[in-house]
Amino acid sequence: MSERSISRRLLSWYDRHGRKTLPWKRKRDPYLIWVSEIMLQQTQVTTVIPYFKNFIARFPNLQSLARAKLDHVLHCWTGLGYYARARNLQRAAKIIVQEHRGIFPRTLEALVELPGIGRSTAGAILALAFDQRQAILDGNVKRVLARYHAIDTPLNNRQAEERLWQFAEQYTPRTRVAEYTQAIMDLGATVCTRTRPQCGVCPLRKNCDAYRLGAPQNYPVRATARATPIKATHMLMIRDRRGHVLLQRRPPTGIWGGLWGFPECAGDDARQWCRKTLGLDIQTDTPWPMLRHSFSHFHLDITPIPARMLGGTNRAMENAETVWYNLRRPDERGLSAPVKRLLKQLE
Repeated sequence: MSERSISRRLLSWYDRHGRKTLPWKRKRDPYLIWVSEIMLQQTQVTTVIPYFKNFIARFPNLQSLARAKLDHVLHCWTGLGYYARARNLQRAAKIIVQEHRGIFPRTLEALVELPGIGRSTAGAILALAFDQRQAILDGNVKRVLARYHAIDTPLNNRQAEERLWQFAEQYTPRTRVAEYTQAIMDLGATVCTRTRPQCGVCPLRKNCDAYRLGAPQNYPVRATARATPIKATHMLMIRDRRGHVLLQRRPPTGIWGGLWGFPECAGDDARQWCRKTLGLDIQTDTPWPMLRHSFSHFHLDITPIPARMLGGTNRAMENAETVWYNLRRPDERGLSAPVKRLLKQLE
């Protein structure tokens, strides 16, 4: 099938079946498209939609995002995961306002220089917002192309990825680029799915090598699975006499970077650790059942330990990195999913 035939079939399918009512598609606003593309990295559309609506209601444009407090940005991101996306989103907004006079860049070179924007995300923004002829290669597109050509090497292989980029560039048409880009993403998300692909309704099946071989589910070829490592931590849920809970801001990088969470210790002697590290005397209660939180590369086993501070509230501890959090009147700050869940249980 020729390049024109592929794009023609995809566009014809999109005209009938494409997702045209997504909230970021109502107008070709590069800011809305950028936010949606960042949120959609590693995350399903159905999960993203309510977060996107809430985020845009709070930060309707570049300027409002650039001048917002990071805590407020992370608060709106709480539960969506991969929080570096939110931090990079605001960093990029500040750069656009300061260095590009608040005008969204319109070149691939300028976009990929911004934090959190790679080649595929930049291509998607330019194609969807400005109808530029730019190729994309997100997870859905990789799957479609890998099956169409029955690529028999794992996609984390550099040569395989280079081949996919060549195909992506080759098939991107010169007209209706925005619609084509959305079409191939929609096809991967709704028809050429990771499990149980619906080949019977796919507009590309006639020339799809994986379909011809009768084994579309075998593509893309998976890399050899490695055992997922397990790490462990103890989270100290320390309350004062008012019932407020001690929270600390995490370092700006690493897991849950910049979010607020409970003090964590690795050992079993929480009282001694707390006295030495925080300068607080506490009384611990029976630990709660272990809670497992899974990241993309490891599992984290969390042992929540409820505790009471002995003596009065140490107000001197409160600073930019440490707060006594009022469960009854919570303020806006970024919380990881397990911390948010544990705070809810503490109520």
